[in-house]
Amino acid sequence: MRVISGEYGGRRLKAVPGTNTRPTTDKIKESLFNIIGPYFEGGSCLDLFAGSGGLSIEAVSRGMDTAVLIDKDPLALKTIKENIEMTKESKKFTVYRNDANRAIDLLRSKQQTFDLVFLDPPYLKQEIVNQIEKLITGNLIVDKGLIVCEVEKKVDLPDNIQTATLIRQERYGITKIMIYEIEAGEKNDE
Repeated sequence: MRVISGEYGGRRLKAVPGTNTRPTTDKIKESLFNIIGPYFEGGSCLDLFAGSGGLSIEAVSRGMDTAVLIDKDPLALKTIKENIEMTKESKKFTVYRNDANRAIDLLRSKQQTFDLVFLDPPYLKQEIVNQIEKLITGNLIVDKGLIVCEVEKKVDLPDNIQTATLIRQERYGITKIMIYEIEAGEKNDE
């Protein structure tokens, strides 16, 4: 695994030891960023199931200002921190040990917003629709913000989840990437 492009391009990333995480392959990561970027002019990203931190590190390497990485696995958190050290810009990254749903509540209380959200949960423990709804209801995603979901190829998510509209999906072997965009001007007033 490596950072594909940008400021940290070519640097190696460590994988989480064991079989509890499923890293996004370099091929999928490169294709994904060619679709959603490939480069950014600032902004903030959130990775609710960060694993090794590879997606968020790639996003910051390609121009995002900051990234918030969430994971509850101690081995994943250790790997994320080691991979962030490789960037030599740890101030751009915030790491929380937390469950994704509790993390959404925490971020809402901090009134943080994100331009890009990665949802790559374990295939057997997916609550993606519920989590997207919580992110939208909590006003955590900016207008025109993107949500990138990595799911097993047989999983079908709805075309619309509240104000999020499916704009693209691609299959890569057993993996399917589904990209949603938040409609402008459709904020919730909770």
